[in-house]
Order: sequence, then structure tokens, then C-alpha cells
Amino acid sequence: MAKRKIIWTQKTNFERKEILEYWILRNRSKNFSIKLNKFIVDATQALAEHPTIGRKTNLENVRVKIIRDYLIFYEFSESELVILSIWDGRRDINS
Repeated sequence: MAKRKIIWTQKTNFERKEILEYWILRNRSKNFSIKLNKFIVDATQALAEHPTIGRKTNLENVRVKIIRDYLIFYEFSESELVILSIWDGRRDINS
């Protein structure tokens, strides 16, 4: 089977950008953000190959995979993996 195409939603691209910018400001360096972004991209590529490894959620067809401190919410079909959200698991749910 061919590898699924990874689709990043506009919302997810914004969330990923916010996470990476937070670490740039906090660390005063881009090094960690570059490594974290590569880690996230590599994890999504693995999900594209093995999408059922994530846990089912209460939402139909939506799964979640915990990658270090981040939760990646996604759905998939035979040809696509759609990344719906990236959430820092340490973040206050009300913020």
C-alpha cells in the first residue's frame, strides 16, 4: 500500500507555530524548536504508515497519539492522514 498523504490543517499549522515560537522565546534559541519540529514531523510520518496505533477518542473517526508531552489528534483514510490538532499536554485546558 502507498503511504498516506499527510495534511496539516490551517489550525494545526497555527498551533505548531505557536508551540515552536514559545520554545524559541523561552530558550532564546531556535535549536530546540528545530529538533521538536523534526520530532513532530517524523511522528506524523509514522502515523501515516501505521494510523491505528493512536487511541480512539470520543469523536467518531478521530484518534490521538501522545508524542512526548504533545497530543496529536488526527483522522485517516486509505489515502490521507489529516492532522486536526496538536496540544501540549502540560497546558491548562482552560487557557
